[in-house]
Amino acid sequence: MDSERREYEYIRMIAETGSFMAAAEKLYITQPSLSQFIRRIEHHIGADLFDRSHQPVTLTEAGRIYLDVEGKIQELCKVREQRIQDLGHTVSGTVCIGSSNYRSSTILARAIPLINERYPYIDIRLEEGTTRELEDFALQGKTDFSIAVKPVGYSGLDYIELFKEELLLAVSPVWDMGEKMIYQEALHSQYPVFDSRYLDGRPFLVMKEGQELRHSFFSLIDALAISPTVALETRDMATAQTLAGIGVGAAIVPSGLAAAHVPAVTPRYFTLRSYLDDWDVVLTYKKGRYLSKADKAVIGVICEAVQ
Repeated sequence: MDSERREYEYIRMIAETGSFMAAAEKLYITQPSLSQFIRRIEHHIGADLFDRSHQPVTLTEAGRIYLDVEGKIQELCKVREQRIQDLGHTVSGTVCIGSSNYRSSTILARAIPLINERYPYIDIRLEEGTTRELEDFALQGKTDFSIAVKPVGYSGLDYIELFKEELLLAVSPVWDMGEKMIYQEALHSQYPVFDSRYLDGRPFLVMKEGQELRHSFFSLIDALAISPTVALETRDMATAQTLAGIGVGAAIVPSGLAAAHVPAVTPRYFTLRSYLDDWDVVLTYKKGRYLSKADKAVIGVICEAVQ
């Protein structure tokens, strides 16, 4: 990592974590070394980058200007490197993909072996986060693109559609949801429908803030006009799915997870298409950004892997 890029990454990490110690741990350096490094930059530019008078530490106005301008410089430098690499016949370079744990274990688990086989000179980096974080990563240029759910929250993002994904209600197999399994052909789902009366007052497993499924939960209870309780909140969909199976609460899960992950106790699944739209899963990237040969090669393999 060259000096300018290291400066940018160090300052950005402190700003993200709000702590020199937390940033140092993520950067795999000691906290005193990081503090001395930042002090040298501040001495060089003649201004403090961080307000250290309270916790978490925050960027000063000088720090915000420095990080904003340096981010644009780093983005231009990356485009320069990519365009020069693209003059050659070998498809090479580093591609940084934003993804959730779920997408990493399903989509990328299929795509990365193919990428490694076909494009041995492409290095893959991974940044995992929540739905909102993945959009931020793409917008900020932290990732070349992210696997996310459309509609994305920013007008500054473009996207490539991958597939649609049905949302399901997962409940314990011992829960009383009515005696008959009823299917509705008009919903084009392999899963049965349910009577909302069986959900009123039941506990639910809810995703934490920043996850798209959290919004789906509130949309569902509004559509059903029910008053469930919240058993607990989690960041991990597979955890919610597993706990739903053993009866801790009902959960909303994507159909891909139901197919790919089989917990110790398999939940009963019901379609939510009467109440919630399918997810549009997309590759999203900053509008107007340069997509290198390596980016396009990786995107092509991912599109192939999800068919």
